Amino acid sequence: MAALTSEKLFAILRECAGEEESVTSAENAVDMEFTELGYDSLALLETAARVSREYDVEIPEEDLSEVATPAGFLAVVNTLLKVA
Repeated sequence: MAALTSEKLFAILRECAGEEESVTSAENAVDMEFTELGYDSLALLETAARVSREYDVEIPEEDLSEVATPAGFLAVVNTLLKVA
């Protein structure tokens, strides 16, 4: 399966959080904390569930609980995709 990109991650985040506005640039926002971007823990859990379904990858809760930024989320998911 192809790697999860920052653009795809932000599209999923916006859909899961119910927001219509996009972050100015996904590339500029990947190192910002989710809370700074306006995403709470529920949005992150919903995003993780959707990514798990779409990419057929199981994201361990302990890994997810340590993720604070989109870059960290991408690293976890893309590492799991390489292993699968």
